Amino acid sequence: METMSTSPPMIEASKLTKRYGDFVAIENVDFSVGKGEVVAFLGPNGAGKSTTMKILTGYLSPTSGEARIAGVAVANDRLHAARIIGYLPENGPLYPEMTPREVLAFFSEARGLSGEAARRRTDEVVEICTLGGVLDKPIRKLSKGFRQRVGMAHVLLHEPEVLIMDEPTSGLDPNQILHVRETIRKLGETKTILLSTHILQEVEAVASRVIMIAGGRVVFDGTCDELRSKGEGNLDQAFHTLTGAA
Repeated sequence: METMSTSPPMIEASKLTKRYGDFVAIENVDFSVGKGEVVAFLGPNGAGKSTTMKILTGYLSPTSGEARIAGVAVANDRLHAARIIGYLPENGPLYPEMTPREVLAFFSEARGLSGEAARRRTDEVVEICTLGGVLDKPIRKLSKGFRQRVGMAHVLLHEPEVLIMDEPTSGLDPNQILHVRETIRKLGETKTILLSTHILQEVEAVASRVIMIAGGRVVFDGTCDELRSKGEGNLDQAFHTLTGAA
């Protein structure tokens, strides 16, 4: 007799609602992401993607509902959840006068890595993110694409099981976008990834599943093919059909 897995989802949003006075940013957002999935979190600007991600990572508290990471209630045990998550916000802050080498050393220490373990892991993320040629160059002199790679490298240092990325290719040129997508595909072989985007090409390039949000509510959860069917085979039309009213 086959036994079913009892492991919890790696990412779980349960009836998440966030209000600012009379303004409702998200309402009853409900979804889960299983181990090893790469899921695109899609929606127009202002739909509630960033708010949801900030709640999932513990940067915001929900007005109601619960966020869980690998079964850990984020609001109850933020530090435990932080050990499981690597969070890359849109335009994540970096220290412009530091070099990538200095940034990685700083975050290694902040994550409790030292000695040979820190050196080994730094070498690994430098290779994953292709930073070898700019390690000793001030971050303020790097292109946006390389700054994004530095951000991705430091969130990978502690080997998180879950990666949550908010618009990781925003503002990049086509070559930089291709590099980031390839990195995400490679990371998706061993990690659970929730990737926020409003770029439809991103969905087809990296994701096995799509969750779409509009007007603060989930309006679609399914595969790329299922999404395409909502627009008679056209992703742009499907996007408009599902989000246009919101």
